[in-house]
Amino acid sequence: MASATTTTGPSAASGQAVGAPASEHMDPRRLIAFFAMVLGMFMSILDIQIVSASLSEIQAGLGAGSDEIPWVQTSYLIAEVIMIPLSGTLGRIISTRYLFAAAAAGFTMSSALCATATNIDQMIIYRAIQGFIGGGMIPSVFAAAFTIFPASKRNVVSPIIGLIATLAPTIGPTVGGYLSNAFSWHWLFLVNIPPGIIVTIVTWNFIDFDKPELSLMKKFDWWGLLSMAVFLGALEYVLEEGNTKDWFNDDIIVWCAIASAVGAVVFFYRAFKVDFPIVDLRAFSNKNFALGSMFSFVMGIGLYGLTYIYPVYLGRIRGYDSLMIGETMFVSGLAMFFTAPLAGFLSGKFDLRILMAIGFASFASGTYIMTGLTADWDFWELLIPQILRGFGLMLCMVPINNIALGTMPPARMRGASGLFNLTRNLGGAVGLAIINTLLTTRQDQHYFRLRDNVHWGNPMALDQMNSMTANNAAAGLDASQSALKQMVNIVEQQAMIMSFGDVFMLLTVLFIAMIFGTMVISKPRPPQPGAAGGGGH
Repeated sequence: MASATTTTGPSAASGQAVGAPASEHMDPRRLIAFFAMVLGMFMSILDIQIVSASLSEIQAGLGAGSDEIPWVQTSYLIAEVIMIPLSGTLGRIISTRYLFAAAAAGFTMSSALCATATNIDQMIIYRAIQGFIGGGMIPSVFAAAFTIFPASKRNVVSPIIGLIATLAPTIGPTVGGYLSNAFSWHWLFLVNIPPGIIVTIVTWNFIDFDKPELSLMKKFDWWGLLSMAVFLGALEYVLEEGNTKDWFNDDIIVWCAIASAVGAVVFFYRAFKVDFPIVDLRAFSNKNFALGSMFSFVMGIGLYGLTYIYPVYLGRIRGYDSLMIGETMFVSGLAMFFTAPLAGFLSGKFDLRILMAIGFASFASGTYIMTGLTADWDFWELLIPQILRGFGLMLCMVPINNIALGTMPPARMRGASGLFNLTRNLGGAVGLAIINTLLTTRQDQHYFRLRDNVHWGNPMALDQMNSMTANNAAAGLDASQSALKQMVNIVEQQAMIMSFGDVFMLLTVLFIAMIFGTMVISKPRPPQPGAAGGGGH
């Protein structure tokens, strides 16, 4: 690990004076490399959600079926969740420079392939490649932020990666909706090419954090890789497709669940038995890292869950198109953007646990307001909840990053970074599975309950029916039949809105519980002014 008074390799050549305090100097070459890596991570995370608001356009363009088009997103997620924990091992073997530059180049080329897809099969394959390669960029940025910079600069770099990790999936629908409306769905992928080329060139020329350890290739655990791929890939499939396929009433879901369980047993066995495991799980022996990963899991539920549920409400209830949905949701992105520097400043002044508690309280307040959702809520009604959500997310993410990774030794940083990012993605997958299932089951329950109250003996229901019948007769329609259909639609819509309220209440309870969870964390030590960041060797 580099000391505070010596500089090695290209860093010395860059003009840094020997003996300059590390806390007062950030190597310009490393800064350039870091910001290029941040841009690469932004593209990789953005592409998880960039297609979410534009799936109908892609479906029409490729002539895909309604049961096939969700795989444009699912294939990316399954592939990415396998690569994220693997990236730490690959980074040790071939170095951060080779891994990141290759990942950026591969991501750029696979993005171009996605834009040229002519059928759904090609798109699914290209998206899987894109997700797998892109997943290699995400943990490397977290590892770099906590190893190459002095601890005294952590309040500067941590808000940057926290902002990107939360902002990218939040504004994904906005960016995707704009591109598909203004141009075509092809630009959802073509937009990655110019920045991808820049990231590839800059990271290849400027990253100098570590050296390859090619000798480790002889110890590479291929069985561990295969078992991890089966474990995480099958798990992601079960979580993504379970609700659609009625969970364990579907044979494929059952077999994937069995495969995931078997893969998990083999993976964990080898992780603790082989000399060079595919993923170093010893990071969880660090109490703050384990708790930080748990909080990251919960933040994944909130981050991806709300990025999903808002568009569902705006599309199904309000009838918004992808661009209108994106414009409405952009409020959260702005709130995150303006909160990031504040979170960085406050994290250097206050106990991180207090900031996390305030962030969780803000998030819970936003979701609690949403429990009063009605069919008439529009941009202005959603404004305050979205601001509270964006503010809360950023105020939580920066302390969580510092608590989880700030005390890890450089030798374990890459593996720990992969695990930390994996927990956020798995939290999102679990959260979406729970939310989808809850929306379906609660909507059915509310529908049957409301239906039982809508009968000919109910004066309010009868008045509503008579009013709609009169309006339909005046319009020259089949009055009674049309009125009955309208009443059914009203009941279905109200049941759906009530199920949204149930989901928001569940999230409110979850994040209130997290406020009390912050009390379990050991008080993090403040960064020492003269502490240097490690080189990651």
